[in-house]
Amino acid sequence: MYVCLCHAVTEQRVRDEIAAGATTPRQVANGCRAGTDCGSCVRRIQALLGHEGARPCPTARLAARLGLPGTGTGSDIDSDSGAVGVAPAAAA
Repeated sequence: MYVCLCHAVTEQRVRDEIAAGATTPRQVANGCRAGTDCGSCVRRIQALLGHEGARPCPTARLAARLGLPGTGTGSDIDSDSGAVGVAPAAAA
């Protein structure tokens, strides 16, 4: 099954990257380019990371815990990095 249609990366290829030591979506992208174009596959890559025993990217969990914007849909995921957008701290 394809995970990243932009670069024709299969689920098995992502699993191979994880088996080779990738623990973040960025590391998976460095190995096979998955998640580096439109970004729609980043959540699936995070799920595979969690399923394969690697810790999924904690950014979304931390943002949700802090009540920051960007914890709902995937619309605020940076397509280049896979990072969830976090608002800057308010000035005191």
